Amino acid sequence: MAAAYRRLILLRRLPHLQLEPTPATHHLSPTSASGAAAALFTPSRPFAVSSAAERVEPPLGVFRLGFTSDGNFNHNWHHKLTSTVGAVLIGQAAFFLSLSNGSALAQEDSFSLAATTSEQAEGDTTGLQRIEDGSVISNEHTVKWRIFTDNARDFFLKRQLDEAEKLFQAALHEAKEGFGLRDPHVASALNNLAEFYRLRKEYEKAEQLYLEAIEILEESFGSDDIRHITGSFLFFFPPLLYKVSVHFRKAMVGTALHSLGICYHLQHKFAQAQTCYERALKIEGRVMGAGHPEYASTMYLLAKVLNLQGKRKDAEFLTEESIRILEESGLGESPTCIQRMRYLSTELIKSNRLAEAENWQRKISHALELSKGWDSLDTAYAAELLSLTLQAMGKLKESEELLERCLAVRKKILSEDNFQVAATLVHLARLTLQKFTSDLKNVNSDVATYYLARAKQLINDSIRITEGILSSSSKDLNKFNSTSTTDRDKIAATAILLQALDVVGLTEIGTNMLAPGEQDYRPIEQALNKCISLYKQPHTRSIVSKGVKQDYLRCLKRLTDIVESNYVVSQTMKLQELLGEAQQIMEELGEESNRKK
Repeated sequence: MAAAYRRLILLRRLPHLQLEPTPATHHLSPTSASGAAAALFTPSRPFAVSSAAERVEPPLGVFRLGFTSDGNFNHNWHHKLTSTVGAVLIGQAAFFLSLSNGSALAQEDSFSLAATTSEQAEGDTTGLQRIEDGSVISNEHTVKWRIFTDNARDFFLKRQLDEAEKLFQAALHEAKEGFGLRDPHVASALNNLAEFYRLRKEYEKAEQLYLEAIEILEESFGSDDIRHITGSFLFFFPPLLYKVSVHFRKAMVGTALHSLGICYHLQHKFAQAQTCYERALKIEGRVMGAGHPEYASTMYLLAKVLNLQGKRKDAEFLTEESIRILEESGLGESPTCIQRMRYLSTELIKSNRLAEAENWQRKISHALELSKGWDSLDTAYAAELLSLTLQAMGKLKESEELLERCLAVRKKILSEDNFQVAATLVHLARLTLQKFTSDLKNVNSDVATYYLARAKQLINDSIRITEGILSSSSKDLNKFNSTSTTDRDKIAATAILLQALDVVGLTEIGTNMLAPGEQDYRPIEQALNKCISLYKQPHTRSIVSKGVKQDYLRCLKRLTDIVESNYVVSQTMKLQELLGEAQQIMEELGEESNRKK
C-alpha cells in the first residue's frame, strides 16, 4: 500500500496552476458584515493555528479558521471556541486537559476556506436577478440566509447553542427558497448545519446532512470534480454571491467529502473516513499539486486513519511526506509541522524505535529554539519530551541537563509552585533513581546514598506543590480567575501527585536496598495514606473517579504491591488498615467500570 501511495504522490509532483479568486463585483447588505468579510475559497496558511494546536497537540475537533476582509488570518474566535488545552508530561506520555466543545483530530491542520458560489443555470426560476457579468444579486430569501448564518455564528460563539441551531436550520430553509432545492448554496447551508452537529458530537445528524450536501454537489459538478480545495469551517463564513473563477465555483464536492471524512473519523468509522480522505487527496493533487500544504494536510489526516487501522507503515510514510511538503514550502518551523513531527515521534516511541524518535525530537527542539528561544514554554515542553526519550535510552547526563533547563524556564515564566514545575520535578526524581540504581551496580554506596537523598527531596517538593494546589481556594489558584482553569489545574495536579506517590514507593525500595533489615514504615504509610485520601476527600474524589481514574488505580496498586512485597505488614496495624481500604477502593472503582460497560 505504501508503494501505491508513493506512486500517487510522484504522479502528482507536476507544475500546477495557482488559482486566485476574482474580485467582488458588488457590495452585500451591511447587515451581513461578517459574511462580507470572508474571501472566497482563498487557501489559508497552514501555520496559522491556535496555541492549543501546539500543545495537543492533539492533538485532536477540527476547527478550520477564517479570513478577515483584507486576507489576514483571523483566529480569535477559534481561540474562544476551543478554550484551553494543557499538556503535562507524565511518565512517557502527555496528559492532555481540554475544555473544548469539539473533539481533536488534526487541530493543527486548520486551513481555512470561506465559502462558495455558483452561477445559476439558464432559465433559473429562483428569482435571482442576473447582471451582465454573470454575478447575482441577493433576493429576499438569500439576504435572510446570510443574516441567519451570521447570527447563528454569533450565538454559537456565545455558546447559546439552541438559538444557533434554530438559525442554522432557518438559514437552510431560506437557502432552499432563495436558490432552489438542488443549488450548491443549499449544499453549503447543509454543510454548515452538519458542522454544527459535528461539533455538538451529534454525528448521525451531521453525517446525513453531509451526504445530502455531497449528493447535491455531485449533481452540479460531478462525482470526481478536480476543482477542489479542502474542507472549511463553513458556518463561520457563509457563502457569498461574488463572481469567481470556474475553478473556485466548482470546489465544493471535495469540501463536503473532507468534512464527511472528519465526521467518520470522529465516529471511529475509519474505513469510511479513509475513503473520503483518499478521494479528497486525489482531487487536491490534481488541482493544486503534491507540493501544496493543503494536500499535505489531507495526507496527514489519512495517515492518522491508517495508523488507527493498524497500517503503520503506510501511515508513517504519509506523515513523513506531509512533513517534507511543509519543509519544502518554508514551513518547517511552523506549529503545524512541529505537531506532525511530534506525532510521528510518539508513534515511533510506541514501536520502541527510540533512536528515530530522538532524531525527530531533536528537529523539533532545534526549530523551537530558533523560532522562540529557550525562554519559552513550548521549547521547554519539547526539551522535556526529548529528555524522556534520552532517559529511556540510558543517556542520563544529557537528559538531566535538559530537565534542569526546562525546570529553570518554567520557574521563571510560571512560578515555583506551578503544577508544570511539579511535573518536571517528578521526571528529575525518576532520572535520579535511575542513576542511583546504576551506582548501586558499581558498589559506590556514597554516591548512591546521595542520589537517593536527592530523589527524595525532589519528590517531596513535587508533593508539596501539588498538595498546595489541591488545597488552595479556586480564587487564588495559580492566579487564574476562571473556574474552568481551576478545574484543569486540579486535574493536572492530582495526576502529578499520583506519579510522585508512585516514585515514593520506589525510593523506599531503594532505601531498603541500601540498608536491608532497617525498615522505616512511615514514608510508605504516608504515601499510601495520601493516595487513599484523594479518593476519600470530597473535593478530589470526583477528579479521581472521572478525570484520572486509571492513573489512580495504577498508583494505588503499585503502592500496595510494594508494601506487600517489601514490608512485614503484620508488624503494623496502620499498614494493614490502609491495605484494606485500598482493596475496597479498587473494588469500588472496578465495579463502576463494569457498570459503565
